[in-house]
Amino acid sequence: MNENHKPQYGFTTTILHGDRQKPIEHGSLHKPIHTSVAFGYKDARELAAVFQGRQPGYRYGRQGNPTVSALEDKITKMENGYGTICFSTGMAAIGAVAQALLREGDHVVSSAFLFGNTNSLWQTVGAQGVSVSMVDATEVANVEAALTPATRLVFVETIANPRTQVADLARIGTLCRERGILFIVDNTMTSPYLFQPKAVGAGLVVNALTKSIAGHGIALGGSLTDTGVYDWTRYPHIAENYRKFPPVQWGMAQIRAKALRDFGGTLGPEAAHHIAVGAETMALRLERECSNALSLAEMLDADERVAAVHYPGLKSHPQHALASELFRAYGSLLSFELKDGIDCFDFLNRLRLAIPASNLGDTRTLVIPVAHTIFYEMGPERRASMGIAESLIRVSVGIEDNADLLEDFRQALAG
Repeated sequence: MNENHKPQYGFTTTILHGDRQKPIEHGSLHKPIHTSVAFGYKDARELAAVFQGRQPGYRYGRQGNPTVSALEDKITKMENGYGTICFSTGMAAIGAVAQALLREGDHVVSSAFLFGNTNSLWQTVGAQGVSVSMVDATEVANVEAALTPATRLVFVETIANPRTQVADLARIGTLCRERGILFIVDNTMTSPYLFQPKAVGAGLVVNALTKSIAGHGIALGGSLTDTGVYDWTRYPHIAENYRKFPPVQWGMAQIRAKALRDFGGTLGPEAAHHIAVGAETMALRLERECSNALSLAEMLDADERVAAVHYPGLKSHPQHALASELFRAYGSLLSFELKDGIDCFDFLNRLRLAIPASNLGDTRTLVIPVAHTIFYEMGPERRASMGIAESLIRVSVGIEDNADLLEDFRQALAG
């Protein structure tokens, strides 16, 4: 691990005071928003040294700027990692993996229980000469059975969106370490506060910064964090010009060049500032959101008008014991199915506080009919294979007063 990122304080204290560990102009408590896309040097030799990687510095705004760098430092500390690269969205971060690390003929093993857009991305990658095996990652045996000599990486989400299946994270991590395979974990549904994938051997960690880290639904962003766990000398596709660095830097160097510089999914400084400020209260928000989510899940589970509730905090959840071992709490996302005869749209329209919307990790409770919106493009057969019922409603639970939130769902169920 990078010595600069050893945790000295608690989670929130570290995020709050992280900016001040490096000099900030004029004594500002927050890293200012640097909008310049170009960076000048008094000595042209310094400019060349920066471009050649012999000296730290900024080249051009597409490859990073001081405001974004400050956010990257925060996320690296959150994940107890080696380094982080930020992108314009969470999907850009996942796409960066394919752009920078995969080649024709490679093989990927991915959890079948995925965010809809990630599923769509793997379909696109599959059409470009990379084979992708989608497996039930709640059992490590399914992942192991899918491995081939061409397998370059295994990709899973911590808690699946929207049916909340929990991947067999620790055992998959052990398998990947033994086989020398890069293990990538999307930590969006748990966040670095509830879980650090480094603990289970993840080499790269994805966070959709838009969600719990930013938390207020006002900025898009994504990140890839190198935990320092993976031995990049075992990865076959590192270009020769990045091998001049120490091996621990190879992955980040290639991703920053091949995915961020060349592909251009750059996070803007204004969004980076919003995300950094939002991150300061992440732990406080998640404590409330997770508590609210557990209360709501228990209430819905006890209601005779609800056919099923999917939330890892319920003892009836298939991976409840696993989630209890891995996570600080069970997350702010749940989903549930209504009994036959109850129209999901009529139910949603009766809610007074919960808002029909497609984001997650917001301070406000958001609801969406999954099969008719974010998973509609998949078609009924693929939805059925993922266990997504036509009446499934996803809930991203916010920070409302608990009694008000429960009453809102009660009155909507009552009709």
